[in-house]
Amino acid sequence: MTGLKLPGTGLRIGVMSYAHVHAPGLVSLLKALGAEVLAADLDPARGASSSAAAGVEFVGDYEALLARDLDGVVICAENSEHRKLTERAAAAGAYVLTEKPLATSVEDGLAMIDACDRAGVGLMTAFPLRFAPQIITVAALAHGGRLGKIAALSGANPGSCPGGWFADKDLAGGGCVMDHTVHLADLMCWLTGAIPTTVYAQTNRMISPQHNIDTGGLVSITFSDGTIANIDASWSRLGHYPVWGGLTLEVVGTDGVVQADPFGEQMLATSQQTKWLRFGADPNREMVREFLTSIRERRQPTPSGRDGLLATAIALAAYRSDEQNAPVAVDLGNSAHA
Repeated sequence: MTGLKLPGTGLRIGVMSYAHVHAPGLVSLLKALGAEVLAADLDPARGASSSAAAGVEFVGDYEALLARDLDGVVICAENSEHRKLTERAAAAGAYVLTEKPLATSVEDGLAMIDACDRAGVGLMTAFPLRFAPQIITVAALAHGGRLGKIAALSGANPGSCPGGWFADKDLAGGGCVMDHTVHLADLMCWLTGAIPTTVYAQTNRMISPQHNIDTGGLVSITFSDGTIANIDASWSRLGHYPVWGGLTLEVVGTDGVVQADPFGEQMLATSQQTKWLRFGADPNREMVREFLTSIRERRQPTPSGRDGLLATAIALAAYRSDEQNAPVAVDLGNSAHA
């Protein structure tokens, strides 16, 4: 192990905003993987306190951050800010890892992809479940033909409403359907290799009506190869639940069926309250490792911005379907996936 370099060694990474709940964890992983981390935030008090807690340098605003000759940036701002910050980072020559969803519109997602392509930098969407060992095993079975032709997929991504800007449609782009459809939608696109064509969805506000946004949602998808899929994207974990959320996936093929629970490795602990303590591999660490390695190798990271666009387009189609109470076509704009 002597002399083994971490993937972030010698790389300078900027964190743009601490607005997202995952920001502190991503900062910690960047540091653990050897990167020099700088941070900026439009909220100076939040930025300074969060940076101090994480042990990283707080440089102030985004202009000051992008002037520091960055190799890459991690965008943890509100969803509605992703396009603007990606375009600024790309113009500064930095690779981009942005929290999911990629954007709040197909137009913005395409603009982000175009900005990074023109600048010759990579664009990665934060889908850590791609790196979960259980999902990697499912992908190996599916892509290796062990399941035969995939006919159907079903998944659930329950969680708790994070509150704050996550429940603000203008900033988040929607509620639970925007927040929790995209993880499973990405996995389904990846496993099938097919393009989503139509979506039918229903949402409600029954679970936590005080948020005045969709907190329950069921999304049905048809893919270009005829595969069908269902996603439960509800914020159905209430405050007293012993864990924040989770994700499960079932894949039905002509030659086999497989079920995966990436969050199933856990222990039950009870003191003042009951909690599920998770252990095992950390998919987020491997996601950050892939981002840093892609910078070092000057290649496109995976999952890419185009992967993020497919998942976002499914969530946006779900809202249109809910409004029209009918199936709708998935709008991919001028994407190469169309």
